[in-house]
Amino acid sequence: MNNHLLHAALAAAERGWPVFPLRPGDKRPAGHAEANCPGTGRCAGGHLVPEQRATTDPDLIRAAWSMRPYNVGIATGPAGLLVVDLDTVKAKDVKGTPDGATSLEALCERAGQAVPATYRVRTAGGGEHLYFAAQDGVRLRSTASRLAPKVDTRGWGGYVVAPGSTLPSGSYDVLDDAPVAELPAWLLEALTPPEKPVRPVRLAMPTRASRYADVVLERETAAVASAKEGGREAELFRAARAVGRLVAWGDLDRHVVEEAFQAAGESAGLRPAECRSTLRSALDWSIRTARPRETA
Repeated sequence: MNNHLLHAALAAAERGWPVFPLRPGDKRPAGHAEANCPGTGRCAGGHLVPEQRATTDPDLIRAAWSMRPYNVGIATGPAGLLVVDLDTVKAKDVKGTPDGATSLEALCERAGQAVPATYRVRTAGGGEHLYFAAQDGVRLRSTASRLAPKVDTRGWGGYVVAPGSTLPSGSYDVLDDAPVAELPAWLLEALTPPEKPVRPVRLAMPTRASRYADVVLERETAAVASAKEGGREAELFRAARAVGRLVAWGDLDRHVVEEAFQAAGESAGLRPAECRSTLRSALDWSIRTARPRETA
């Protein structure tokens, strides 16, 4: 029962696109989440996100897909891809909202360009994925509706469900097996974020915090603010977990810690929503599992 999914994974890998398992009949990654990482096995040196676990090794792929009928995820960043995701209109959307295909056509018209011809996949929900080859040396991150309504992109930090995968709502099928086109220059320009000046991290420390807590928070937020692209979210998670025990002990107020790390994460280039989600998960875990001060 796994043969067609194994073939889909191997076919993507043969194109040079690293793949990883998704839950059977689902589009969420298989395996544990970062907040529940046991720190053992492949994660002994730190939690590996799906993008880091993705592989083109046919032996590893056969071993994984022989176990369960996993759907197939393609790690778009390592694959050198930028995938434009054209979504359909949902019942909850505001009346008159255009679908992704319509929005892309309007976007192309404003740019004076034709809709690009490239490798296309129909999604299980009736939308489309347009595959483009990202420019060498350019690391475009995933976006949500930045280009236009119902037009998302998947790059570094994201993934797409590969053709051949199936959901209860339908399957992912190749619509156009054309060669993957280079990302058009006008799309690259639209997706390239403007240079932002580095903002100094402002720390509002409570007067009751010990000098030790002050130093730890200042050190950890500085580490987050200077984190390099590709490891920023992991560094934020690690640092917030390290400081969480000081919140549990009453040396620092949680809102002060969250504000400091939020500023540091955004200075490093993380999106505000990414910062908030990572901070909440890391601090919740650290506070919940903190040992009493006298035994730490």
